[in-house]
Amino acid sequence: MSPKRPARSPVRLHVVTGKGGTGKSTVAAALALALASGGQRVLLCEVEGRQGIAQLFDVAPLPYAEREIAVAPDGGDVFALAIDPEEALLEYLDMYYRLGRAGKALDRFGVIDFATTIAPGLRDVLLTGKVYEAVRRRATKGGQEPAYDAVVLDAPPTGRITRFLNVNAAMAGLARGGPISNQANSIMSLLRSPRTAVHLVTVLEEMPVQETQDGIAELSAADLPAGSVIVNLVRKAGMPDDALNLAGNGELPAAGLRDGLAAIGIEPTDTIVGGLQRTARDHALRVRLETEQRALVDGLGLPVVELPRLKEDVDLGGLYELAEELKEHGIPA
Repeated sequence: MSPKRPARSPVRLHVVTGKGGTGKSTVAAALALALASGGQRVLLCEVEGRQGIAQLFDVAPLPYAEREIAVAPDGGDVFALAIDPEEALLEYLDMYYRLGRAGKALDRFGVIDFATTIAPGLRDVLLTGKVYEAVRRRATKGGQEPAYDAVVLDAPPTGRITRFLNVNAAMAGLARGGPISNQANSIMSLLRSPRTAVHLVTVLEEMPVQETQDGIAELSAADLPAGSVIVNLVRKAGMPDDALNLAGNGELPAAGLRDGLAAIGIEPTDTIVGGLQRTARDHALRVRLETEQRALVDGLGLPVVELPRLKEDVDLGGLYELAEELKEHGIPA
């Protein structure tokens, strides 16, 4: 007997953004695995042309086609799509204007590349349009069941996420009717609805937390739904609170360190003891900083999910480990 599928969340599109260096793409991949767990079908999309999904899942570079790349914990399938704006434009021209061969001819003459290069707004329209199509597609023609239970978008960084998602609002205003305007309005209807959640990935450092705070304010001003704040790369304190306080103040007793070193057979020289005191102080000061930043994150008014720093560099096993953390502590909704 196949496993019972979990109840479907009202959120169908999970947009994952974050400042560079926070592990945004890793979190998006782990989220896709967690959402697929239990028999769901999830599509993981990327739009920045970096082939990050292929690297994370250790598969060949992705074509402009949906391809299964992983089986989720407890069953379920993760598919991936690297969205190429030029291919998306050709697809759009064929879908709405029936330009099949003519569109290919434009591509040969370099018109498609020229259009998507000089008009970055058009590029974002095409990328969001392809994501929209994946969310609304049905498993069978005329059926009610969606092709995917959820779509996860590894989106641009926090600094430009609102402009990226809101580009169709500007396009609808410019078009003033016709298929382009109708498509743009439909996309914005999805992006501003409860079916979409924009998750912001951060680490417990001042600049990423500040950018997260600014990103939430910009999303709110644009009527785009912020979902959760995902704090990545969280480290354990590693020392009791009283020891952290002493170390941070430069007061960690040398005698205790000497006794500890001697107990494990290491000669407690002044150099070793002094080095341990400095290392402990640096660690304690970092813990203080992270505690301050955690308080700011908790005050942002959104659900917070924490993911640990892995002991090794992120590989496929690490993605599954993070997916299990998300399942255990709450998948963002």
